[in-house]
Amino acid sequence: MAKYRCTVCNWVYDEAKEKLKFSDLPKEWVCPVCGAPKSTFILLAEQVKEEKVAEKKAEHTVSDVLVAQIAEWGIKYVFGIPGTSTLGVVDAIRKTGGKVKFLQVRHEETAAFMASAYGKLTGHIAACLGISGPGATNLVTGLYDAQLDHSPVLALTGMVPRNLIGQGSLQEIDQQAFFEPLTVYNKTLMTEEQTTSLATLAIKHALLDQGVVHIGIPNDVQKLPYDTEILPFEGRMPNLAYGQEDWVIEKAAKVIDRAERPLILAGFGSRGQGNKLLALASKISAPIVGTFRAKGVVDEREPLYVGCHGGVGSTAAGELMNKTDLLIVIGSSFADLSQIPKKRMVQIDINPLMIARRYPVEVGLLGNSAVLIPKLTEKVQPKKREDYLSEVGRLKQAWLNQLKSEADATIKPIRPPYIIKVLNDQAADDAVFSLDVGENCWWFGRNFLMKKTQKLVMTGNLATMGFGLPGALACALVYPQRQVICLTGDGGLTMVLGDFLTALKYNLKVKVFVMNNKRLGMIMQEQKVEGYEGWQTELHDYSFADFAEHSGGLGIKVTEPKDLEVAVKRALAADKPAIVDIDTDPRRFFT
Repeated sequence: MAKYRCTVCNWVYDEAKEKLKFSDLPKEWVCPVCGAPKSTFILLAEQVKEEKVAEKKAEHTVSDVLVAQIAEWGIKYVFGIPGTSTLGVVDAIRKTGGKVKFLQVRHEETAAFMASAYGKLTGHIAACLGISGPGATNLVTGLYDAQLDHSPVLALTGMVPRNLIGQGSLQEIDQQAFFEPLTVYNKTLMTEEQTTSLATLAIKHALLDQGVVHIGIPNDVQKLPYDTEILPFEGRMPNLAYGQEDWVIEKAAKVIDRAERPLILAGFGSRGQGNKLLALASKISAPIVGTFRAKGVVDEREPLYVGCHGGVGSTAAGELMNKTDLLIVIGSSFADLSQIPKKRMVQIDINPLMIARRYPVEVGLLGNSAVLIPKLTEKVQPKKREDYLSEVGRLKQAWLNQLKSEADATIKPIRPPYIIKVLNDQAADDAVFSLDVGENCWWFGRNFLMKKTQKLVMTGNLATMGFGLPGALACALVYPQRQVICLTGDGGLTMVLGDFLTALKYNLKVKVFVMNNKRLGMIMQEQKVEGYEGWQTELHDYSFADFAEHSGGLGIKVTEPKDLEVAVKRALAADKPAIVDIDTDPRRFFT
C-alpha cells in the first residue's frame, strides 16, 4: 500500500491506514487538514526517489565548499588535531591534495600559537582547528596572543549537531559566547547557504580589523551536500596603501623642522620600512630607537640606530629619549614595557585608535607607513646636526662596549650574555628568530644585534610562555630555506615540549636553544625586586638534549663555556631539528 503527501501542509494519506486506495478517491476530494485539492498530493515513494536524485547531484559537502573558499582567499595552512566534531572539515582538507596543508600538532595551544606567528610574519592568515569543547578551549591562549598583537587568524571549531545544541551534550560548551570577547568576527555556520559568505567575511574582518575571527561548524552541517560558486578574492578587498592630504604632512614637517633634538621611534607597524626610516633619519640628522617587537626593522649596526627602549633597552636609547624635544613615532602601540615618556610628538599609524593613545600629539598622520614616511621625508628640511650625531655615536659606542664586557666566556655556569654573543656571531645573516618569554627574551632584546635581513617573531602584549617553539615551527613553514632559531627557557619549553615531535614529523629543521637555569628565572628576579622571599621558582632538572635524542632529533647538552661555540655550530649545521640544552646562571647580574 502506498503513501501520498500533501505538498501544501505535508499531511500524509496512508492507503493502509485509510483502507482505500488514493486513486479511488473522487476528483473533488480535498486534504482534510488544509483543504488542498487531490492534485497537490504526490506519491511519497516518488518524493524519496527525487530527493535521492537531488542528493546525488550535489558532489560536494559544506566542508568541501568551506575549505575551497578559504583556499581561494589565500589560506595555505590549517594547524590542529582531528576529532569527532571536525571530521568533515579534516576530510575536506585531505581532498584538496595539498592545496591546503593540515599540520597535526600535539596540543591545540600550539596550533593557535603557530597561526598567530604566521600572521605576524606574513600579514596574512593561517587557520587553527579544534573540536567542540576542550579543543576550542585549548586554542584560547594562542588566540588571545594573536588578538592582542593584531595578528590575523581564522579559528575553526567543530560543534555538536544542531539538534543537540543547548542540551548539555558531550563536549558541548556555548562556543558563540566563549569566543565573543577575543574575536573581531564570531559566527556559527548553520545552513549551507551561509558557507561562502561567512568564510569570506571572516577573512575580510581578520585582514582589515587585524585580529582573530571564528567560525563554529556543527557536525551535521559539515556533512550536508552542497555545491555553489566559490567567490574570488580579486575585487573584494580595499587597497590599504593610503595616506594623508599634503597639508597635514606639511604641518607635521614644520613641527619636525623646528625641533633641535628629534628622535624617531620605530614600532612594529614600521616593519619592512627600514630603508625609508633611514632616509628620513639621515635627512634630519636624528637617531632611531626601536621598540622590542621592532628589532630588525633597521639594521642594528647602522650608526643612527641606538637600540631598543624600555625594560630591555640600551643606555643610549634611554638617554637620548630623555633629552629629545620631539618624538616621531611610527607604528607603535605604546605598550607599557616600551616606557615611552610624554614628549612633543608627531605620530604615524594605520590604526586611528593608536593615534594619541597615551598622550596628545602635535600632528597625527593616519595611514600606511610605507606611503607616509617617504612623503614626510620629502617635506622636511634637511638638517646637519654634527654635535647631536657625535653625541649619538659616543653613546652607542659606550653601549656596545658594555655588551662586549658582559659576554665573559670564562664564567661557569655559562652567562646569558655570552650565549647571546655566540648566537650573534654564528647566526646566518638571514636567520629567523622566535622568542619565548622569560630571561631568554630579556637577554635577546637587550644584547642581540639584529641585522635588517634577519627576522623576529615573538609574543607581545600577552607575553605568554610557550610561544617560542610553536613560533619557530611557523617560521620554518614561511621560510623553509632559512635558518630558524628558537630561544627559550626551561620553563617555557616544558609547556609545549611535545610539539618538538611535530618538528620531527614534518622535518621542520628548527634549532632550539634552551637557557636552562632550572628556575623560573624572571619570576625569581621579580620576587627579589619586590622584596619577596624566593619561593616556588625552582624547576625539576631535566635533560632536554636527551629528549631530543630519544625522539630522533639532535640533542646537545652544554655545561662548559668552552664547549658552547662548537655546540652552536653543530646544531645550526644539522639537517634535522635540534635542541641545545645550555646550563646557565639564574642570577641576572652579579651584584
